Amino acid sequence: MSASEGGLVDAGQPEGGAPQPSGLMDLLGVAAVLLNAEGRIVLWSPQAEDLYGYTAEEALGQYAASLLVREEHWALLIKLFAHVMGTGESWAGAFPIRHKDGSTRLVEFRNMRLLDDHGDFYALGLATDEPTLRELERDVALSTRLVSQSPIGLAILDTDLRYVAVNPALERMHGMPAKDHLGRHYREIMTAEKFGVPEAAMTEVLETGIPMVDQSTIVGHTPGDPDQHAWSISLYRLEDPQGRVLGVADLVVDVTDRFQAAMEATEARRRLALIADGSARIGTTLEVDQTARELAEVVVPELADVVAVDVLDSVLGEHRPGPAPIDGPAFFRALALKAAYPTEAVQAADPPGTIAAYAADRVATETVRTGRPLLIPHADGNDLARIARDSHSAGLLASAGVHSYMSVPLIARGQVLGFLGLTRARNPVPFCEDDLALAVELASRAAVCIDNARTHQSVRNAAETLQRSLLPSHPARLPGLQIASRYRPAQATYEIGGDWYDVLPLDHDKTALVVGDVMGSGIDAAATMGRLRTATSAFADLDLNPDQVLQHLDKITSGLEHYIATCVYAVYDPHRAECRIANAGHLPPALVRSGKHPELLGLPTGTPLGVGGVPFETTTFGLDPGDQLVLYTDGLVETRHNPIDERLETLLDLLDVPDRSLEETCDRLLRELRRPDDPDDVALLICRTQPFALGTEPPQR
Repeated sequence: MSASEGGLVDAGQPEGGAPQPSGLMDLLGVAAVLLNAEGRIVLWSPQAEDLYGYTAEEALGQYAASLLVREEHWALLIKLFAHVMGTGESWAGAFPIRHKDGSTRLVEFRNMRLLDDHGDFYALGLATDEPTLRELERDVALSTRLVSQSPIGLAILDTDLRYVAVNPALERMHGMPAKDHLGRHYREIMTAEKFGVPEAAMTEVLETGIPMVDQSTIVGHTPGDPDQHAWSISLYRLEDPQGRVLGVADLVVDVTDRFQAAMEATEARRRLALIADGSARIGTTLEVDQTARELAEVVVPELADVVAVDVLDSVLGEHRPGPAPIDGPAFFRALALKAAYPTEAVQAADPPGTIAAYAADRVATETVRTGRPLLIPHADGNDLARIARDSHSAGLLASAGVHSYMSVPLIARGQVLGFLGLTRARNPVPFCEDDLALAVELASRAAVCIDNARTHQSVRNAAETLQRSLLPSHPARLPGLQIASRYRPAQATYEIGGDWYDVLPLDHDKTALVVGDVMGSGIDAAATMGRLRTATSAFADLDLNPDQVLQHLDKITSGLEHYIATCVYAVYDPHRAECRIANAGHLPPALVRSGKHPELLGLPTGTPLGVGGVPFETTTFGLDPGDQLVLYTDGLVETRHNPIDERLETLLDLLDVPDRSLEETCDRLLRELRRPDDPDDVALLICRTQPFALGTEPPQR
C-alpha cells in the first residue's frame, strides 16, 4: 500500500515531481556514508557529494581516511573508527575533513555501528556542515527563548485561523492557558466585535503574504481579564521552505501604558490648544456681548455640547441694584448661548438679552455667591432640577439627554460677574476634573475681558456724553453761509478722543469756523477740548485776527500739563466775500470752487497749540457764492495702511461732485473714508457760501 493510499502525504513529494526541500533535514543537507569493517566506503548519498565534493563513482570503494582526511588526522580517525566498530558505542563531534577542492572544512559527525543480517558490522556516518548546524542551533535556541520568555504574546494559527501554539505571554494576556486555545478559532477566544478587524487582517495576510506590522491597535478586554488594555498587533504569514502556506503568526504587544500616555498627551495638547485658541479669540473687542459670544464659540463643541454665558444684572451699566440678598434669588442677564447641534437643552436656557431670576437653591446662584466652580459629572433628576431655572426647563434638559454639567464663576479682579454653564448630552464622556480646570482657565480669561469691556463702556459712555455735550448746535441763521457737520467717535479704541468743531456767530454778520483735535483720549482729553472751545469762543468775540486767536490759545494750552492740540481757525465775512484763516499744525482744509477740481488750501502749517513761542500767520482769500470750505480732523483721512497723500487725494475726488447737498457730502465722506475699526475720532465741518444782499457793502478784495 502506498503512502497516499494509507492516508499519508509526503509534503516534500509533489505528485508527479521530484522531492522538494521541506524541513530541517533538507536545510542541513545531512550526508550519509557507510563504511565496511575495513574502512572502505560502500554507500555514498547525494548529500555526501554536496558536502565533500566527490561523486559516488569517485568515493565508493575508497578508504574513507585517505579520501576524506588529511594525513595528520589519519591516526585519530582510525582510532575513533576502531572504537565504534569494536564497542558499538556511537561517537559524535566535529572533525576536520578535506574537501575535493583541497580546502579543509569542519564537519559535524554522528557515527554508529550497524549489523546486517549476515552478522557483519558496518559504520554509518551522518554528517553536516558544522557552521550551518551551529547557526541553526543558535536560531532554534534563540527562537525558543524568545517565544517562551518574551513579554510579547505570540500565537500560531493555521490557515483556518485555529490556534496551533500559544506562548506564555499570550496566555497571561488572555487570562487562559494554552490548552484552552489549541484547536479553537480565533474569534472563539476573542469574541468582542472589535476583534473582527485583526481577523480580517489575518485573512488578508494569508492571501497576500504581505506582513502587517504594528498597524492595528485594539483597545478592549479579553475573556480572562476585565480591565481595559491596548494591544498592538503584527501579523506574518508562515511558509515552509517549499513555499507552502502553513498559517499566520500573531504577535501581540501590550501597549496600554504607551496608549494611555499618548491619550493623555493628546488630551493635554488639546487643552493647551483650546487655551491658546481662547487667548487669541476671546476679547477681540471691548464689547461685553461680543466677548461672551467669543467665549461660547471657543468652548463649543471642543469642551461642551451646549454653553450659556450669563452675568449678574447688577454688574452691567450704572444705576442698577446691587446683588440680591443671600437668601433671595439672583438676577442674571443672558449674554450668549451656543449649541453644537439642535437640542431641547437650548430651550431650557435663557435667550441672550433676557433677564431671569434663579432661586437661592439653584446651581447658578450657588456658583456666583460662593465664587467656586461646581462639577456634576453624572447628573440625575435632582441635579437637573437644581441646574434648570424651573421645572419646565428641567424637563427639557432631561429630554435632551443632559448627563453631565459644570458651572464656573466669571471672576475678574476679585468680583464675581456671572457664570459659565457647560452641558454634555450627545457627548457620552462625563466632565472630569481636568475639564473643570480648563473651563476655569477659559472663564477667568473671559471674565477679565468682560470686565475690561464693561469698564471701557462705562468710561466711553461718560467721555462721549461729555464730549457731545461740549459740541455745539448750529445757529438758526448764519449770514451768507450754509453749514453741515458730523462727529463720529472711534469704535476700536479704549477711550473717546478730543476732536471738536465750532461755529461761532460774530458781530457784523461774520462767522468763525473752528476744527481742532486734542492729542490724547479719554475724559481728560474731552475736558481739555471743552476748555479750548470755551477760550476760542471768548477770543472770537474780541474780533481778533485768526493768528492772534491761535496765539492766545497756544498760551492757554501751554499751561495744560501734557496736552497739545492742532486747530484751524477761520472767519468768513459775507460783506467782503472773503475768508481769513490760520493753521496750528492741522491738516489743510479743502476748498471746492464751482467748475474746478477741489484743492487743498496752501496755508502755512504752523505749530500745534501748546508748543509755545512760534508765531502763526493769517491767510486771506475770496469766496464766491456756492464755494465750499471743508474742515476736518485727521481721523477722517489717516490710516495705518495708506499714505496720507493718497488719502487726501481720495478726499478731494469724493468732494468733486456738483450739486450735492452738504448733508449728503458729510455722509458720503464718512461712508467712503471711515472703517469700523478706525482708531480715531472724526470732526467734520463743511460750509457753503450763499448770496448775501441785505445791508451789504461792495466787496473789496
